[in-house]
Amino acid sequence: MPARSVAPRGGPTGSQAPGPVLRGRLVTGGSVVDDGVLAVTGGRVAFAGPAGEWDGVLPPPAPGTLLLPGLVDLHCHGAAGHGFPDADVAGVRAAAAHHRAHGTTTLVASLVSAPAAVLRGRLALLAPLVEEGELAGVHLEGPFLSAARCGAQDPAALLPGDPALLADLLTTGRGTVVSMTLAPETAHRAELVDLLRAHGVLPSFGHTDAGAVEVTAAIRSAAPGGPLSATHLFNGMPPLLSRAPGPVAACLAAAARGELVVELIGDGVHLAPETVATVFDLVGPGAIALVTDAMAAAGTADGSYHLGALPVEVRDGVARLAGGSGAIAGGTARLVDVVRATVAAGVPLAGAVLAASGTPARLLGRTDVGHLIRGARADVLVTDPELNPTAVLRAGAWVHREES
Repeated sequence: MPARSVAPRGGPTGSQAPGPVLRGRLVTGGSVVDDGVLAVTGGRVAFAGPAGEWDGVLPPPAPGTLLLPGLVDLHCHGAAGHGFPDADVAGVRAAAAHHRAHGTTTLVASLVSAPAAVLRGRLALLAPLVEEGELAGVHLEGPFLSAARCGAQDPAALLPGDPALLADLLTTGRGTVVSMTLAPETAHRAELVDLLRAHGVLPSFGHTDAGAVEVTAAIRSAAPGGPLSATHLFNGMPPLLSRAPGPVAACLAAAARGELVVELIGDGVHLAPETVATVFDLVGPGAIALVTDAMAAAGTADGSYHLGALPVEVRDGVARLAGGSGAIAGGTARLVDVVRATVAAGVPLAGAVLAASGTPARLLGRTDVGHLIRGARADVLVTDPELNPTAVLRAGAWVHREES
């Protein structure tokens, strides 16, 4: 059942007309208010705090209801049978709508490595959807990645770092590219990072075969320039070994120092639950961005799909490259599913929610989303105690609401 709501008394009219008032367990900013109220006016949060501090009409108690910030997914390749690397405009909208209905109100569309002409075409198609607010931006996952750790990327599309190509892609994207994954060992890495910074794009190190020393040097070189992340830690890189600590150890140490935020695909498939819980214990939710890495099969049945140019088979909800290495080829969960799995792994609810909302919003430089505080965009995910979505608000408008 969705949260009970009533219209607040008084307040502005017209474009600032009162919106819903919700009551439940309010989870935001790494804290929990057991009996909270959230009021919306003009598409913004007008009040978020304890029920006892709300001076308007108070909705009935809703002890089984959770009120969470709309979730922020930095790394998502699609859903509902449509992939951002190859879907038409209608397909992109359908994929975004699927994630939005499950509480991801800020969604970055991830591409995969592809020939330059293909990437230009995808950016030209996606840019207007970012500009109208359907998407929060575009993430380029490649093509400057390690062939030895390409995972479900097309090895034929990988290239050494090319600043001229990157500049061309950023120009084609018209300011809508918000992040890029590159291997720290790629050619011209420092120049690429500087170019990304100049365009306000988040650099993210991943799909790397580099050792700990090289990764640490790359992080220490890049971190002073602004936010920095590691793309899906543990996946697409060598494992942490006692005498070969590799990128995992380098990134965890950097996250503990406050230099970097690590992405985790905490869906129960890409990482063991104990791994997810350990990383939260080591670096805390302010240094973790939970992501889905979802591809076209998210929210749909098992079967045959594509991730970019590569065929994928989904069996029992797990996507793997078809007919080859069997590498995991993206996720099939929504971000609320990842939060649920993270909590089931033993991570406190407040921390799991922060890692799926406030921390990724901060990486994007967004202060209007990712938290429920006065003046923020009224993006709200309402769930039952098991984190099953029952209603979703985006900018104060219902995009999903179950019948009572």
